[in-house]
Amino acid sequence: MGHACDWDSFITIHKEQLVSSGVPSHFWKTIHEKLFSQLFDIGRAVKLLKFEKEADLKCQPNWGLQTTTFIDKSDPNNVFLVDHAWTFRLDSAKKQLLEHEGLRNRMSILLDLECDLPKKELVDQILNNMWPLCHTYSISSAFEVEDRLPVWYIMDEIGSALIHKDTPNCRIVPFFFSNEQITYSLLFPIIDIDEGEFLYKDFAEGISDEKERKIGLLPWVSCTPNEFSMIPSTPGPEYYLKGHIKESLPLLDNLMNLNKKYSGKLKVFAQYSMVRNYLTSDSFELVDTEEEADILWLTEHFKNFKELSETPEKYVNQFPFEYVITVKDLLALTCRKLGEKSIESYCPNWLPVTYNLKTELGNFIAYYKHQESKGVDNFWITKPYNLARGMDTYITDNLNCIIRLSSTSPKIVQKYITNPVLFYRPECDGHVKFDIRYVLLLKSVKPLEAYVYKKFFLRFANMPFELTDFDIYEKHFTVMNYNENAVLRHMLCEEFLLKWQEQYGQHSWSDIENSICSMLKEILVQAISREPPCGIAESPQSRALYAADIMLEWGGNRNIIPKILEINWTPDCKRACEYYPEFFNDIFELLFLDKSCNNIIKL
Repeated sequence: MGHACDWDSFITIHKEQLVSSGVPSHFWKTIHEKLFSQLFDIGRAVKLLKFEKEADLKCQPNWGLQTTTFIDKSDPNNVFLVDHAWTFRLDSAKKQLLEHEGLRNRMSILLDLECDLPKKELVDQILNNMWPLCHTYSISSAFEVEDRLPVWYIMDEIGSALIHKDTPNCRIVPFFFSNEQITYSLLFPIIDIDEGEFLYKDFAEGISDEKERKIGLLPWVSCTPNEFSMIPSTPGPEYYLKGHIKESLPLLDNLMNLNKKYSGKLKVFAQYSMVRNYLTSDSFELVDTEEEADILWLTEHFKNFKELSETPEKYVNQFPFEYVITVKDLLALTCRKLGEKSIESYCPNWLPVTYNLKTELGNFIAYYKHQESKGVDNFWITKPYNLARGMDTYITDNLNCIIRLSSTSPKIVQKYITNPVLFYRPECDGHVKFDIRYVLLLKSVKPLEAYVYKKFFLRFANMPFELTDFDIYEKHFTVMNYNENAVLRHMLCEEFLLKWQEQYGQHSWSDIENSICSMLKEILVQAISREPPCGIAESPQSRALYAADIMLEWGGNRNIIPKILEINWTPDCKRACEYYPEFFNDIFELLFLDKSCNNIIKL
């Protein structure tokens, strides 16, 4: 392999990874040698044993690794390569299992399942039982966000036979070998291990809190965590600021009794191409620099509101701490009703029950178990805090799956809407899911002044809805404009309303729209009721446009309840402009010139 094989090249490329994974340096040269010679020699030190099943034990291991010799932790040779039996993205796992018989058979043996089950049933059993064997890594250096999403893997028979113990004698970590672009695992002792002992790993490594360890270990160690309430505690300001650059607040004294009057056109600096292309009103003029602009319409986060208040003649299209509605975990915190004693009143009926998997996993498990005890459906959707387009988003009723998903990027888990109002599409031979996007305009916080753009936008699934096959994107998701293989159904709201009247004539759309507007206003009232950084701050120079994504659900009396899915910052307005070319003219004239029109509803 030439120069790429030498030690200096290897350690230059891989040292940072070895250090961050906590691999002791005396093993590094052996790792280099074993990788390039492809030496998988753990068989010289251990044997693989299968345990007899005991009917009264849950979460018992199927296999174990017993040492056949003394393993000295200081011996540089005692680091072992472990291969991976299966590497997959979660959204393609089912397809791979259905297509590859050898993979199905190997997984069923690892999981001690009956290999002769019908193919689809066997695949479902594998997907349901595989989570204790699943591990994950991500390539944080990847350029495209899709390539940084979690990669899941199941180790070979050796790696999958490690048993959990709170006091482990070894560690095993994933290792990306850049020369081959392949990930292996590295197994090494952390104490001396006598002959005849089993190898033990801590599956909750790095978690010291006893209660958190208990819930993190549920896929491997069966227990009933009773320490958690279904209603989580409310975090303080430090949680809101974590991971965010702190924003400065405007000097309100500079902005008191501000009455902006302009003799000519308002100058607009716009980073967003749709504004540059579709803002055609004679009241506005596009300029090339921020310095000469009266209005800054930015697509990057603006933080320095204090400095902006020193030039009171300027506007910006953002509010301080607006992330309390535009980031998924903070939106849930904003919408919850503090001080309530029951989960039903804690979450408004328009908010699907939502938990933060990073900070509220125990509370979620308590609620999941509560639902399970009632025998009601327990389907949930996990979503990253801050990704769009359905990326890294999954639907499942498998608790172990959700617990393992919580170990990847920060996510919320939200009750999946299992009884949605559907829309009949004859070309799809059935009723499909759809969601509605309303553009939400915030003009003032004190007093609250907000509007909704009456021309809403629609997105449709491409397959009839049913509570099966959650891996089939076009059945359960509606965002098709980023999927080059999917058909995107365009429909103006005027056409939709005609079809709505045909399909649901007994349900007035004006009543549904009123309930949507009431919901959006309630969200904003909640968002401005708390002091920053836990709430949106007052900023007379701020104006903002958001997109609220909403689904409709059948209530108990066949009434229709809107459900907020998310509120988007700097949303894509391409369709809005193409459908309604006056879109930005209407919005700018309302936000900056106090001119309303028939397309805008005041909340």
